[in-house]
Amino acid sequence: MQSLIELSGVSKHFGDGPTRVDALRDVNLTVRQGEVVALLGPSGSGKTTLLNIIGCIVPASAGRVVLDGEAVYDGRWLRRDLRRLRLDKIGFIFQFHNLLPFLNAHDNVALVLTLAGQTAAEAQRRADTLLDYLEVGHRAHSMPAQLSGGEAQRVAIARALANRPRIILADEPTAALDSKRAGIVMDLLRKLAAEQDACIVAVTHDEKIYDRFDRLFHLRDGVLDNQEEFVT
Repeated sequence: MQSLIELSGVSKHFGDGPTRVDALRDVNLTVRQGEVVALLGPSGSGKTTLLNIIGCIVPASAGRVVLDGEAVYDGRWLRRDLRRLRLDKIGFIFQFHNLLPFLNAHDNVALVLTLAGQTAAEAQRRADTLLDYLEVGHRAHSMPAQLSGGEAQRVAIARALANRPRIILADEPTAALDSKRAGIVMDLLRKLAAEQDACIVAVTHDEKIYDRFDRLFHLRDGVLDNQEEFVT
């Protein structure tokens, strides 16, 4: 299986001297296509920092980052246009859907495609297809405030998938959902990873979805120190 994320010796610190904080220390991680993995650990352990480095939002202090076969960071950014990189390769899903409140569900998804340079007609078709696939097509013209928590999260997933990214990063994607809806969302993510040869990395404290992951990675004080396998 092709590796979509390869981290080698990734470290991140904030500040210098006596105020220096080491958020990540010498992290090595490989995630392959089709895999759904979790980052676990207490608050302040470095989970979100690691997700932000994979998502090319913040630079590492040291190490190498390879995404979908392309080296994007090696002591410095190797790509100038990080915005384009994120549009092309990475989809983001958050604990709260962060849908634009002044756009309906359909337009929240189509906007991403328009920003990526697709025509209005192409954006409309792709948005329709995704919302139907995620079984919220009937809510396409509803505003975010009119959606249930589960519906809003599905629209957010549709938005994250709009450009067919091979890397999907999720920060507490089910924390705002009950057990049933959390399970449905994770089953959808697993299905999408398999069908689109993508991978999913999720930060979570949600024990009720642990069995939906292929692997669990534990971060403690910035160190990735344990891995458990699940047979799925």
